[in-house]
Amino acid sequence: MFDRTKTEVSIDTDAWETVESGYDIQRPLDGTVSGRVSELRLPPALVKATELESGEEYKHGGDAESLDLPSGEYLLNVTLNIKTYVRFSGPATIWKNDDYTEMSISFPEPTLVTFGFRSHHDEPVDTITVPPTPEGVATAVTYSSSSHKTTGADKSYPTLRGHPPRIELGSETDIPDPVSEERFDTGIEIVVPDRLEYVLVVAPLAYYLQAEVTVADRQFPILRAPETGFEHEFALLPEFQHEVAETLRRVFFLDCLVRTAGQYSWNVAETSLLEEIDVDAGKLYERTPAEQLTGYFDVAYERIDGELPEWHLAMHVEPRSENATCLPYYLDDLSLVYLPESTDLEKDQLLNKSIDDFYRAGDPQAHPPKATADTFRRGPGPVQSVDRRDPVLHEGQVNGWLADGVPIDVFKAVPEAYENKFEYLNDSDDGDIDVTLILNDEEMVDEHEEVAEIYEERAEELPIDVTVHEHLTKAELAAVLESSHDFVHYIGHCEEDGLRCTNGNLAVSTLEDSSVQTFFLNACGSYYEGRDLVKKGSVAGAVTFTKVLNKQAAKVGVAFARLLINGFSIDLALRFARRRIMMGKDYAVVGDGTHVLTQTENRYPIFLTIDQRDDGKFDLITEHRPADTNGTVCQIYHENYTEYHLQGTKVHLTMNEDDLLMFLDRAESPVLYDGELYWSEEMKDVLS
Repeated sequence: MFDRTKTEVSIDTDAWETVESGYDIQRPLDGTVSGRVSELRLPPALVKATELESGEEYKHGGDAESLDLPSGEYLLNVTLNIKTYVRFSGPATIWKNDDYTEMSISFPEPTLVTFGFRSHHDEPVDTITVPPTPEGVATAVTYSSSSHKTTGADKSYPTLRGHPPRIELGSETDIPDPVSEERFDTGIEIVVPDRLEYVLVVAPLAYYLQAEVTVADRQFPILRAPETGFEHEFALLPEFQHEVAETLRRVFFLDCLVRTAGQYSWNVAETSLLEEIDVDAGKLYERTPAEQLTGYFDVAYERIDGELPEWHLAMHVEPRSENATCLPYYLDDLSLVYLPESTDLEKDQLLNKSIDDFYRAGDPQAHPPKATADTFRRGPGPVQSVDRRDPVLHEGQVNGWLADGVPIDVFKAVPEAYENKFEYLNDSDDGDIDVTLILNDEEMVDEHEEVAEIYEERAEELPIDVTVHEHLTKAELAAVLESSHDFVHYIGHCEEDGLRCTNGNLAVSTLEDSSVQTFFLNACGSYYEGRDLVKKGSVAGAVTFTKVLNKQAAKVGVAFARLLINGFSIDLALRFARRRIMMGKDYAVVGDGTHVLTQTENRYPIFLTIDQRDDGKFDLITEHRPADTNGTVCQIYHENYTEYHLQGTKVHLTMNEDDLLMFLDRAESPVLYDGELYWSEEMKDVLS
């Protein structure tokens, strides 16, 4: 099955017999399929089986042993790239093959099963129209939570928070009836000063709490729940934005732990933290949202905060009314919102920051590369460079910038990117991922050949269609960019007047539109051309700020291709790829940096860090790096490690060499070892 994002769940069966009617699955679903079958084969996954009459639960994750289910009425909760449920009646056996590449569910005889599927991606259904005032935007934020499918602690699951309605600015307020009717009244209120910056900053907290937001002629913002008499007064800006982030962390992660008392939740290792702050999950889970909020502020949360994951995303947003139209996309990702702050960045500072980053990731004995006239990508015309700034960053693994200026270490958000994304979802008519590689620079043939090999290897596992072009003219390159492609990797020159072709330069601004979903313009000074591609219709892409060295450009290009095609978001793919070179801050992302092109074999992309100990063993740190799925559950596939964790948790393991090699054999992930970035199968060769 494919969803509209070209995310796939593949299920093989023996002697499948389709039937028209099956079981009812009491969950939000996008579709169901029923049939009789003796055995199912799925990708390796976490499975929770609930016996519906007794409520007894059975779990199978990284276990090497098979799980035998006695006769009963079962609902299986399977964590795949598309949320999958399996309903059946009778005994069954669940197991994984020896190399953990496949999971099987078998029945003693042909059995009626019903599959239920729910995509992890969605889009806005309705549109809210409000005046471009703080009061108007506050109204839009209030009704953004109408997309929630539930209240209470379970709303911490991303699949139970639908995409907020779009926000448009107009002369009058218009709240569609479905939005008004579907919003839950939780009895939680937030009142902020009558200034737009306060409304934007508080929006993520208000959306998550399903709170009513109003503005008033008051000095200090306040969070309250009249039902319980709870009131919490915040500080003024700029401290207000940090207090909002801290409050959202508190209520969100406590929800993630308290929801384990629910009937269908996964129990995670972090649940034990509740004992340190004397929280009874069972009691809090059954209380109203207002009572839960009050209870969360009655405990010493700060004692356990350091044991919980780093927040995944922060957007730095200029307080302009037109930027409020981007809020639905940031709320859907549960991003923090900060006010933008940056300083001038001198060339010496930029060089020092680049070298510092490289030393942290690479060889401390390394030296900056010496640039000569023939080491840069060359063309007959001048390169358009960008004046970069140094941003002030706060909480958040990934940071976006919706404001003036072009800072380093963030992705430069382009508002058009967010609606462009839905155009590609709606236009998807099959599961093939179209990848186009363009070589317009003969000097970079090594990068071209290695990247093409990576795409073709991945095509053996996913439905990827790879096309290679060389030496394109302006008309030919324009035709590629204006025709439908999921990813275009351009290797060549970029000058002030556009991308270099065999008969001159092509300026993206002259195109009628762009039908390229994502891209990498691996050429000198390609920032403005990439920005224009997003404005013309693309979602996101990697670009350069200035002249780039040939060998370093090739290193980044190859690493980026592999990370992107294996399920990392564009921002994370470029972030890890540029760690391979000294001048990594010459590269950046424009558009929606959280956008993901393809699925990963591991459900969520994993980043590994390995250090060898003095006793010959290895310390291994695993990090699941989701772009937009904060609140989900993950598990490491290792026979001796059966715990579940909240997404984003850094898990520390110690392994001997044999166990590590076995783990790497099925990891399919990037590895940081001794300052170098490897892929997992490359790491096996390094250790052998």
